[in-house]
Amino acid sequence: MPTASAWGLWRGKWAWVAVRTEEGRIRVGGRGDDDRDVASMSSAGVAAEAYRHEAFFWSGEDEFLAGTTKFVREGVLAGEPVMVCVIGSRLAGLRNELGTLADEVRLVDMGELGRNPARIIPAWQQFVDECTVGGQPVRGIGEPIWAGRRPGELSECQLHEALLDIALSPETPLWLLCPYDVHGLEEDVLAEARRTHPGFMTSGATRRRGWLSGEQRADDGFHVDLPDAGGPARFRRTFTARTLRDLRDDVLAEARAAGVSAERSADLALSVHEVATNSVVHARGAGVLQIWRESGALVCEVRDPGQISDPMIGRRAPGVESLHGRGLWMVNQLCDLVQIRSHAAGTTIRLHTWL
Repeated sequence: MPTASAWGLWRGKWAWVAVRTEEGRIRVGGRGDDDRDVASMSSAGVAAEAYRHEAFFWSGEDEFLAGTTKFVREGVLAGEPVMVCVIGSRLAGLRNELGTLADEVRLVDMGELGRNPARIIPAWQQFVDECTVGGQPVRGIGEPIWAGRRPGELSECQLHEALLDIALSPETPLWLLCPYDVHGLEEDVLAEARRTHPGFMTSGATRRRGWLSGEQRADDGFHVDLPDAGGPARFRRTFTARTLRDLRDDVLAEARAAGVSAERSADLALSVHEVATNSVVHARGAGVLQIWRESGALVCEVRDPGQISDPMIGRRAPGVESLHGRGLWMVNQLCDLVQIRSHAAGTTIRLHTWL
């Protein structure tokens, strides 16, 4: 008999509708309460009246498809718009499992959308803005982390999970499920997912543990130093307004020497120029650029003594008439990975181009 799972109101308080027992009953566990049985309750009839952000820990393709298909099917049959963002290989299997219902779902290849993790939140924001008019509940499945992600990507994806809880208000009627492959991912990645999701689901049960708010997690992940460079610096220069043009030429030369195509080299040079210009304008008129190569990547790093207080910078789509906030947004569209960290000692921005 299938498992029903949901996080909803039970006797006036938030509770987990967790496991369907062998007798066909549903076990409900509240915060700190003993589990309770009720005769008939399922997740199919529980719509997201407020924002829910849960992890789904799965093992094997069959378990992945069983959990995600059930979640999607219940949403579609309840008239809820659904968007699914998982990597291409799993997207194909889910599409096949859903059959004709797949035509009712927005299916997105996370390998493309989430190539740079900073591009994911704007997609969810657009989905929510378009589909929650009048309080309409919606569902989503988002897989920002999968086996094979580089260490820098993993770090940004974990920051992304925290920033989601800042970008979307608690009243947003979105139920978001994030799949994690328990066999393909390292234990520290899984432990972080358990720590940072309000709820998580495994085969046969859903659970709730102590967790940090989005603000706390974003603060922990944004207002810190980045790891040391992954290779020796090939280039280092202090720049000012007078040397910005030269900086662009230097980046072009380093990128072409690393085998980056002419088009992508130009994108990188434009991105570094934009970041360096921000340093000149907002951080005492100067900064330092370093360039190095590490495994499979060319990295350009800009440091300056300024501070950035908003961890969402560069992750919000600028409005048509907006005069500010376009620069780092553009950089995220042009670069394979962007890492921004800022604290009392200054700001560091790393731009990665995959080789």
